[in-house]
Amino acid sequence: MEHESVSYILHHMGEDDLPGNAVSPPIFQTSIFCFPDFASFNEAIVDEVHHSLYTRGQNPTVSLVEEKLAALEHGGRAKLVGAGVAAISHAVMAFVESGDHVVCVEDCYSWTRTLLTDYLGRFGVSVTFVEGRDPAGIEAACRPETRLIYLESPTTFTFKLQDLGAVAAIARRRGLKTVIDNTWATPIFCNPIDFGIDLVVHSASKYLGGHSDLVAGVIVGSKADIDRIQKREFLQLGTVADPMMAWLLLRGMRSLQVRMPVHYANALAVAGALEVHPKVESVLYPMLDSYPDRELARRQMRGGSGLLSFRLKTRDKADVVRFTDALRLFKRAVSWGGYESLVFPDAVRYPGPVPEDRVNLVRIHVGLEEKDAILDDLERALARV
Repeated sequence: MEHESVSYILHHMGEDDLPGNAVSPPIFQTSIFCFPDFASFNEAIVDEVHHSLYTRGQNPTVSLVEEKLAALEHGGRAKLVGAGVAAISHAVMAFVESGDHVVCVEDCYSWTRTLLTDYLGRFGVSVTFVEGRDPAGIEAACRPETRLIYLESPTTFTFKLQDLGAVAAIARRRGLKTVIDNTWATPIFCNPIDFGIDLVVHSASKYLGGHSDLVAGVIVGSKADIDRIQKREFLQLGTVADPMMAWLLLRGMRSLQVRMPVHYANALAVAGALEVHPKVESVLYPMLDSYPDRELARRQMRGGSGLLSFRLKTRDKADVVRFTDALRLFKRAVSWGGYESLVFPDAVRYPGPVPEDRVNLVRIHVGLEEKDAILDDLERALARV
């Protein structure tokens, strides 16, 4: 199937006839839209999914960004929502009901786990968590009442991959929906729909926005699936993507094609340096030649992002604290995907004792700073371990 080039999508798609011959699309900062007559008003009322009636449902600024996101992910339609967790929630909830069952990778984003265990558990939806690296293990976890398989490739903190084509084939055979969080690779480096996955979600707060100045999420899939999500979940729950946020996201996306290769090059250099460092036990980055599933990574992804984890050669939390506090260029913060380098030691999540298998695990986001400056900062901090 032919797809438009990334540069055309990001810089031109949907922008041929902007008001006033503007180069930058306007922000339609309005809550409602008016109509010239009864007939057009009626048409919008009965089909709010495809008409600008009330910005809670549809807005031209938001729609432009959705058109670009759908094209980037090779989907039929996209729905922009107020946060990444809203995208995850809508994509799952639109296809499960009380008594249904979900199979999910075990090292998923923490709020995905909370949705599946705490929230949906209240309404009679059950979940089985699996490692995910072996498609047979995913299929073995399926039950007659299973309706959906949730993937995250690579997984949060541990960066385990799933074989997307194999899982999609299992789902087709069983009549199940598949959802994947593709925030890490972005559509620059991976298009899960091409492997048969039904729905792709992103925390657009991260690489799509790219500047740590917005919170948003997006769901991409077939037109029928996104229409269902909009009618069943989005319009009911009101997770509005406001026009200003959409415009900021559009502005950030202009440079996505340029930013991602720099994140990749910097992260690959950092991962390689950490891998041979005497204070580092192991590095978790799918694009390293030493990575266990490197061939699968090559087959599914055209590159990698700036997010990786490594284990310090220690089991002493004090070492982790010294390393973290010694960093000068790396900011201590949650999230990732902006221009800046960040550090998130797993131990910071625990108010009390840290499990032994997590105490030395450190996640870093490698930003767009000069590679040598990033490496120097890490070297200085590692000397404190």
